[in-house]
Amino acid sequence: MRIAIATTQVPFLRGGAEIHAASLRHELELRGIEADIVSIPFKWYPPARLLDAMLMARLVDLSAVNGQPIDRVITLKFPAYYIEHACKIGWVLHQHRQAYDLFETPFGDLHHDAEGRAVAAEIRKWDERYLPEHRALFANSRVVRDRLERHNGIRSEVLYHPPASAERYRCAGFEPFILAPGRLDPMKRQLLALDAFRSLPPEVRLVLIGPSTGPYGDAVSAAAQALGPHRIIMRGIVSEAEKLDLYARCLGVYNGVYDEDYGYVTLEAFLAGKPVITHTDSGGPLEFVRDGENGFVVPPAGAEIAAAIARLAARPALAQELGDAGRRLLAALGIDWDKIIARLVA
Repeated sequence: MRIAIATTQVPFLRGGAEIHAASLRHELELRGIEADIVSIPFKWYPPARLLDAMLMARLVDLSAVNGQPIDRVITLKFPAYYIEHACKIGWVLHQHRQAYDLFETPFGDLHHDAEGRAVAAEIRKWDERYLPEHRALFANSRVVRDRLERHNGIRSEVLYHPPASAERYRCAGFEPFILAPGRLDPMKRQLLALDAFRSLPPEVRLVLIGPSTGPYGDAVSAAAQALGPHRIIMRGIVSEAEKLDLYARCLGVYNGVYDEDYGYVTLEAFLAGKPVITHTDSGGPLEFVRDGENGFVVPPAGAEIAAAIARLAARPALAQELGDAGRRLLAALGIDWDKIIARLVA
């Protein structure tokens, strides 16, 4: 069987979606299936460029290559899921959220003028027309499934997936630092964590890992410098080995995202046996984090985050108890590539 994995990518940027596509290709190849990734370059501004990308996707011909048929296409993201194919399976990581749940919010950019609003309306129209073309439609979380049904009346099946290198995560103790993985971005809300550290004892530290760009990254850097580099450690982009080591040694993990689709951070933390601190409006993490059982679910406020971190710092044994519960939850859910591939190629 020959399968094309259709996705989109912003040139020169690599994040969770790109890791997901690479993992899917790897897992298909391990099972003797020939697979490759077909990426459509993506630019979202000005709004009219979105229409160009949508048409580009619709015009892509993946019926055959070099005279050999492509048996199946697995689509992952907007607008790649508009590609036409006789056997198309959708595994939706997310729609173009600026046309949906982020529309008319501080995180959206299509509601500011008539052109943007028209483009958002066209995106919704295309989603409702072309997403039902898929022979089977999966969502990578309940959050994404619920958005599809709420906004478009389209039903899908939740299909969770493990993070890359899941078998390599481990626990090597509970040192007095909180790990906050992810690019510095307003929707990741690292500034809330820095606010929390204003009232925490100096022996507890915060380690931030991930790329930093734009005004928000500058704001995080300035706040970290004000609190002191001995307390707020900005590591930037780290190697896979360094990331695994930080997960293994940290006291807990802060995942302060706003209405995340799914996100690997929660699963990575639980695989390392570490508790997660997240928020009541964080979306995807709430499918896994149970307040007081395997982490803390708190309102998005510095004082609330500080109180949760203080509990872990005062009693590392509690961090171990919560982290062990998170690991048991993942084991019970049975998030496994064998099951995933079986559903995608059925």
